[in-house]
Amino acid sequence: MNVTKSRIKNIRKEVLSDNWYTLSKYTYEYQKEDGKWETQIRESYDRGNGAAILLYNKQKGTVILTKQFRMPTYVNGNPSGMMIEVCAGLLDGAHPEDCIKKEVEEETGYQIPHVKKVFESYMSPGAVTEILHFFIGEYQDQMKVGDGGGAEDESENIEVLEVLFDTALNMITNGEIKDAKTIMLLQYARLNNII
Repeated sequence: MNVTKSRIKNIRKEVLSDNWYTLSKYTYEYQKEDGKWETQIRESYDRGNGAAILLYNKQKGTVILTKQFRMPTYVNGNPSGMMIEVCAGLLDGAHPEDCIKKEVEEETGYQIPHVKKVFESYMSPGAVTEILHFFIGEYQDQMKVGDGGGAEDESENIEVLEVLFDTALNMITNGEIKDAKTIMLLQYARLNNII
């Protein structure tokens, strides 16, 4: 079904919260397949767009992952709240490639000169506006310029993990990795024989 602006009319927006990011309620009329108009109400969370990257070392067969506390997972059944993820961050108005290079250095301590965009995706299109830009990038030990751990002003407290690629894939199977962006990038690397 191709939704065009002509199938949506009388859009009304109400901001419910503008505390951390913006939660809005939309009331609108939507034209169904039979031509009848129906009033619908949806909420949408706008946190901006982001970028994520799988850092890999082909020679060692390793990837760099991060581990940090994620409150939403804690309140939804993750007893520790800790998540193992690829490096990622919000664009905050920056170009996706510039953003991800900056995030890599802040979070992991590596300075990566080259990254490659491989795809983009809406991560939760029923509720969140975010488009995530996905990258891969090869790292070498000599690219390590700092400890990483995240930006001081963002209270990230990130632990940097270097794990074998096959171990990371097994971590998906055994439930240690439950983060969608991480699973997507690891599977992309496997399907395309990156590592």
